[in-house]
Amino acid sequence: MIQQFQNIAQASSAAVDHIIEIARNAVSKNGFCTMVLAGGKTPQLTYELMGSIPKDGKMPWQHIHFFWGDERWLPAGNPDNNFFMANEALLARVPIPPQNIHRIDTRFSNPETGAEMYEKHLRDFFQQYYTEAAKGVTENLVVPRFDLVLLGMGTDGHTASLFPGSDLLQEKKRWVVAVPQGLGSPRVARVTLTLAVLNQAANILFLIAGSRKKEILHTILTRPAEAEKIYPAARIKPVGNIIWMVAETD
Repeated sequence: MIQQFQNIAQASSAAVDHIIEIARNAVSKNGFCTMVLAGGKTPQLTYELMGSIPKDGKMPWQHIHFFWGDERWLPAGNPDNNFFMANEALLARVPIPPQNIHRIDTRFSNPETGAEMYEKHLRDFFQQYYTEAAKGVTENLVVPRFDLVLLGMGTDGHTASLFPGSDLLQEKKRWVVAVPQGLGSPRVARVTLTLAVLNQAANILFLIAGSRKKEILHTILTRPAEAEKIYPAARIKPVGNIIWMVAETD
C-alpha cells in the first residue's frame, strides 16, 4: 500500500493512526505488542505525536514492547544515538514500563559483541513471551515476528543500517549483525537487524520524504528486480503487510 502526503506533518499524523490500530489489534490478540523503532530524523515527528497521545487508554502503553531496527555505536546520551532520539521524543513522555524498553546496548567494547548480546536478548524475549496464540514459537525459534517494524530509507536506498553493496544483505541465519565503521551518517559503526528478521514482520511501515526518495521508491515499485540489486530497501518484502507513507517535503 502507498499513501501520499504533501508534507511530513501529514504523513506523521497518518502514521500514528496506523500505529495505534496495529498496537491495539496485537494487544487484543496476544496480550502484548512488539514494535521496532526506526532511527534518523524522519520519524521524529511521528514519535513526538505519539508522545502527546492523551493517556486515556487509546494507546496500550503498558503492553507494548519497544525494540530498535538499528543503532549507531555511540553512547546512549549522544544526540546521534537512535535510542536517545526516541527516548526524548516519545519514551520519556509516556507510561511505558522500563522493562518494556529493549534498546541496543552500546556500552560493550565493540559492536560485534553488542550485536551478539542484542540477538541473545531477542531470543530470550521471544522464547518467554510468544505463545501458541502468537504464531506458535517453540524452543526451535528460527526468526521472530514483530507486530510492527517502522523503517525509513536513505537517499542511497539503505534502510535500518543495511547499506548498498554490503555482504550483510546476504545474511540468512543471524538476527543481528555489526556494521563496519564508515557507512552512513555519521560514519560510525552500527548494529542492525537483518533482512531475515525484518521480512518476518507482521506489519512494516516505511516513512519517507523528499524527491530523491520518491524516485527510489518509483524504481522499487516499477523495476523491482533492478532495484533489489541497488537499494537494500527494495529487499524489504515482509510476510505481512507493508505500507509506504510518502511525503512530498520534509
